[in-house]
Amino acid sequence: MPDPVAAPGEVVIDVVASSVNGADWKVRVGQYKQSKFPFALGRDFSGVISAIGEGVADLKVGDAVFGVCEAGQEGAYAEKQAAIVAKKPDGLSDVNAAALALTGLTALSAIEETLNLQPGETILIHGGAGGVASFAIQLAKHIGARVITTASAANHEYVRGLGADEIIDYNAKDFTEVVTNCDAVFDTVGGDVAERSFAVLKPGGRAAFIASGAEAPKPSRDNVTSLRPPVGRARRHLERIVQLFQAGAIRPPEIKLYRLSEAADAHRLSESRHFRGKLVFKVR
Repeated sequence: MPDPVAAPGEVVIDVVASSVNGADWKVRVGQYKQSKFPFALGRDFSGVISAIGEGVADLKVGDAVFGVCEAGQEGAYAEKQAAIVAKKPDGLSDVNAAALALTGLTALSAIEETLNLQPGETILIHGGAGGVASFAIQLAKHIGARVITTASAANHEYVRGLGADEIIDYNAKDFTEVVTNCDAVFDTVGGDVAERSFAVLKPGGRAAFIASGAEAPKPSRDNVTSLRPPVGRARRHLERIVQLFQAGAIRPPEIKLYRLSEAADAHRLSESRHFRGKLVFKVR
């Protein structure tokens, strides 16, 4: 592939690290309908700006940055819209920045913007040891909510360290039998878990879903709300991640590092959905 060139409003970034997301293997197996090939996978990254396009005034060559790809445009190794790139703080490593970019943006979209979680509310977060959910747990605690999460027994200590108030072993208990009267649910798992999540909501409760396709599942009750976070790309989300990190409100997830030559192994583990935190490529 030719070297990328910064068009107006774009920057070219020498990528240092890029994370693996569930969407990557879903694109690979054809669940997403892309039409332009060759097609580079990757949705978030960190690195150093090597070229600036016309009209970009708030970034410069040499800046350490992190960011996400424009929705629908994969490829973490090319030119990027400057509007969805943010400066990386000195205290945040490239690997950790890459791990936080899309997971943090997704969690912010779901917890703060879609669910509008409030202090004192109770939220159930499914799949607590995953990248998005681990950020969401910390964010919900920062807001002042009571957090219940599901996780395998091996991950209980990990999610407790993130701030979870109550942890349910999904291999041993049916969450619908032990959780009731939640103000909100955030589901990162999908499938049957999503469908059954409406049962734990109080009347007037709301649930947000990111693993059930482009549309939120239809509620099994008429007194709750089902929502699909838009997960829009914007620099303000990235700057909010920096703000929360610098305030000590969130910390990066546990990370498993891979070389690019090990991409097949990383995809296999991502597709299994049985891992903790984030999978990250160390590019240079």
